[in-house]
Amino acid sequence: MAEAMRQNVAQFLNGIERYNPVNLPTLERYVEVQSQENAYDLEANIAVLKLYQFNQQYNIDITSQILLKALTNLPHTDFALCKCLLSEQMCKEAPISQIVYLADLLESCNFQQFWASIYSMPDLYAKIQGFQDSIRKFVCHVVGITFQSINKHSLCELLGNIDEGSMKKWVKKYGWKEIENGLIFISNQDENIKTKNISEEISFEKLVDILNIH
Repeated sequence: MAEAMRQNVAQFLNGIERYNPVNLPTLERYVEVQSQENAYDLEANIAVLKLYQFNQQYNIDITSQILLKALTNLPHTDFALCKCLLSEQMCKEAPISQIVYLADLLESCNFQQFWASIYSMPDLYAKIQGFQDSIRKFVCHVVGITFQSINKHSLCELLGNIDEGSMKKWVKKYGWKEIENGLIFISNQDENIKTKNISEEISFEKLVDILNIH
């Protein structure tokens, strides 16, 4: 259903029809389908928030789903784009304020506090299919660019206090390796540093200006 709706919605997202409030119920339904089927369409979701902004009337449930779906697409800046379309006052009210808090935890890589928070309020993201695993993908992205190796226990904690069997599935997914002393080898970060030759050309006229020669 998500793919069928994507094609239907795309027809009026490219023109002035994207700002027609008559299309809002279809767009809101599309947000719900994205949540149910673990699909994602940022452009359509932005269109919903803009229509809310124009009409000064928000559906809090749909807005929450849009923000939560944006979190699942970290490290991209989708959440910041969506948040910019909300009023400052709205961001201070629950459940939006709770989602903003979760975003702050993720963006600061405070993963342990993030998991503790969402485990204490499961109803907040209950409608978002695959929410936890989407966040784990982001955690793995951060681990992959940060560590050369990491303790198994620490990795389990960062991924939401999962068991070792589940942790091994993520290790396999990202091509990491278990090594001695209970460590997971991620990558040699030195190999990820690439040198770049930079050459600059300065014309004689610019050189004269720099040296202040007359």
